[in-house]
Amino acid sequence: QVQLVESGGGLVQAGGSLRLSCGASGSIFAINAMGWYRQAPGKQRELVAAITSGGTTNYADFVKGRFTVSRDHAKNTVYLQMNSLKPEDGAVYYCNANLKLRRWSLSTDYWGQGTQVTVSS
Repeated sequence: QVQLVESGGGLVQAGGSLRLSCGASGSIFAINAMGWYRQAPGKQRELVAAITSGGTTNYADFVKGRFTVSRDHAKNTVYLQMNSLKPEDGAVYYCNANLKLRRWSLSTDYWGQGTQVTVSS
């Protein structure tokens, strides 16, 4: 069984910073990519940032220059450093990992339980 456990959410004032962490555990053969999505009330879940096993990153336009995604392969952990936070960044942030359980298995998406980020104006 694979588990993704997130931490680091909370309440911060506009202009402040937070760092989210997400560790993957379980019987994992390989992780292709890890990333972060967010979902605000009444809105669809959207990609924030992702990073591949090779280190290629992808950011949503609304976070470019403010957020940085990074990864520790040895710990199966992905981080999201969020700077210059805005009230509209407030949402539940979900960790995602696309991974294989076995060498010959299909790649599958797994999700964390979500962590709340609230940005006060």
